[in-house]
Amino acid sequence: MSFFQIRLKKYSLKQKIYIGKKIKKLCKAKKVNFIVNDDPWLAKRLNADGCHLGQKDMVIEKARNILGKKIIGVTCHNSIRLAKKAIKSNASYIAFGAFFSTKTKKTKFHATTKVLKKVNKLTNIPLVAIGGINSLNYKKLLLNKANFLAISGYVWNNKKYKPLEAVERLK
Repeated sequence: MSFFQIRLKKYSLKQKIYIGKKIKKLCKAKKVNFIVNDDPWLAKRLNADGCHLGQKDMVIEKARNILGKKIIGVTCHNSIRLAKKAIKSNASYIAFGAFFSTKTKKTKFHATTKVLKKVNKLTNIPLVAIGGINSLNYKKLLLNKANFLAISGYVWNNKKYKPLEAVERLK
């Protein structure tokens, strides 16, 4: 199962809808789940497969009222307490990070593989690792109970490899 999350922080709603429709079409053709970052209303408007919520975004219960049974993931940084809250709220997946240094966004929280192992004992909900993941460190996360990896900078901002080449190096 694959996911593509659209994260367009600095665009107008009109631009997000335009880009989102194009990305959704590509995702559907490739059988990839299309997730919208931060905005359940936009996810609904685009008929996306789901939405990812940060801790400063809408609470999952309200997002669930908007999206119904669609995928809703929640960022839990490095916190077991936030993970327990996400589990109780029936999150579709729980994301942790940053695991490694990253230039994609400023990070206040640093997660370790210990959090993955602890939360894995609490739930069967898929765990997502975020932050600074590349071809040299991704296996460590998979070996320590991450079910999915959120990889952005290594794919899109790689000075050595084009996006498709970067993805190929992760296989």
